Amino acid sequence: MLFLITAVSLAFVVAKGGLVIGIALLALPFALAYLVLQIKYPVVGLYTYLIISFILNGLGRYLDAPMSVMTDGILLLTLLAEFFHRFYSKKWPSLKNNPVLIFTYVWSAYCVFELVNPQSLGPGPWFFAMRSLFFYMLIIMILGMELMNTEKDLDRFLHIWIFFSCLAVIYGAKQLFLGVSAVEQKWLDDGNALTHVLHGKLRVFSFYSDAGQFGAAMGHIGLVGVILALGDFSKGKKLFYWITGLFCLWGLAISGTRGGLFVPIAGFAIYFLLVKNMKLLIVGGGTALTILFILKFTFIGQGNYQVQRMRSALDPTDASFQVRLNNQKKLKEYLASRPLGGGIGSSGYWGLRFRPDTFLAQTPTDSWYVRVWVETGVVGLTIYLGLFIYILIYFGIKLWKMEPSMMRQKLMAIYAGVTGVTVANYGNPVIGQTPTSTVIFLGIAFLYIFTKEEQKT
Repeated sequence: MLFLITAVSLAFVVAKGGLVIGIALLALPFALAYLVLQIKYPVVGLYTYLIISFILNGLGRYLDAPMSVMTDGILLLTLLAEFFHRFYSKKWPSLKNNPVLIFTYVWSAYCVFELVNPQSLGPGPWFFAMRSLFFYMLIIMILGMELMNTEKDLDRFLHIWIFFSCLAVIYGAKQLFLGVSAVEQKWLDDGNALTHVLHGKLRVFSFYSDAGQFGAAMGHIGLVGVILALGDFSKGKKLFYWITGLFCLWGLAISGTRGGLFVPIAGFAIYFLLVKNMKLLIVGGGTALTILFILKFTFIGQGNYQVQRMRSALDPTDASFQVRLNNQKKLKEYLASRPLGGGIGSSGYWGLRFRPDTFLAQTPTDSWYVRVWVETGVVGLTIYLGLFIYILIYFGIKLWKMEPSMMRQKLMAIYAGVTGVTVANYGNPVIGQTPTSTVIFLGIAFLYIFTKEEQKT
């Protein structure tokens, strides 16, 4: 009778409300079960957010739904669940003595202060834009330090990251060799072909937001994979890291992204300094300089489109680079009398959505640091750069003092990735989008957890 009543009820709902409503009702028990699981084990929510970060932008092209709001809900629910766990156990985390979080609090407080900036467009644009500026950074770092604090969590994080990155390269190869889907073609036809189809060649974007983000993300994980392959792991693991690392670096190449090239360049440079191995430093540095010399001073491989794109990243006379410099000159004049910037949400996508007629909305920022400068002023940019410079120096010193171990190798890979993305942010808004923002902030959390433990021992 129960089965019959359920079947009849579902049939009635589908007949009246449509198939989507019926599917939603069928999914409701699973959603409730997941909710209970997440409340009982908050770390489940953080892993869920990590996984969704990789597929969020791709799903957004197919589903007409507020995907980012839904994932924000998962993050907030995880934070709330952890709060109640702490509340009932009376065991509060010691976050006040954490120097990395203290600096992050200062940056977050400044972003909140931006609400009273005379140039602010109001709480609406601020609410949407502040998430990528400080909200995700603060929440993910806090939750990461509290919930993912074992070596198993670190290994699981790396494997999830590698799996979805390789999946992204496979899907990107499908776009390159077999073509894009109808939905993706519509996305290109809506104006994105201007930046993603150059000289008849597709800049692969996979299921990421765009080719720039895909390329930088592949350079990031490719860097991490190769550094892990250089560690003292088993032959099977070393082979796995070599294959996946080089495969993802090929993903960087097919993206046609020039700015993403600086992620592995800067990352490998800092790794060779930290590794304290003169032979590896000479071999690795020599290899990197050889590649840069070939790209900069020769025409080897010029017949290959991907090589052409990478070579143009090293050309200071490149037309698009000159356009960026001219835009920055205009912005410098505009911001000279606005030390607090034009207000959070005044540029880029949110500026065009809320105030499309303004100068800041119509002037492309391109760079992540330029966006921070435009929206929070020279004061905000100073605080923000100070935060990341402090992070790099703080963990650089910690890693330099650590004894060689497999853990140190993992942390150096993560640290090199943070360094590479920090440098590449000048060319592209890399850290402002998922999944890069998620893996960077969780990476900083892991760096703090395990360098802290190393200090204790």
